[in-house]
Amino acid sequence: MPFVNVKLVEGVFSTEEKHEMAKALTDVMVRFEGSEAFREVVWVLIEELHPDGWHIGGRPFAGPKSLMESLERSKSIVESIDGRPTTRAEFTKAAPVRI
Repeated sequence: MPFVNVKLVEGVFSTEEKHEMAKALTDVMVRFEGSEAFREVVWVLIEELHPDGWHIGGRPFAGPKSLMESLERSKSIVESIDGRPTTRAEFTKAAPVRI
C-alpha cells in the first residue's frame, strides 16, 4: 500500500487545504499505480511541525519572509556564477564556498 508522508510548518495550511492536499496526493498515487482499486489503500499522513524546528539554507524559518530572503540570496548567487556549470565540479569552481 502506498504511504505518503508530508511534513509542513504548523499553521500554514487550513484544515480544508490539508484535506484537498491529501485528496490530490491520493489522486496522483492512483494515477501512477494504474488502477482505481488502489484508492482505498493509499495512506496520506500530513504532519505539522512547530516553526522552531524548521531551517532553510541553515537559517531559522521566518514564514513568507524566509521565502523572499531565500529567493534574493539565490538570485545573487546565480548572478555571481560565471558561465553555465552543469556538473558538481563545475559548480564548485564557479561558486566556491564562502567562509
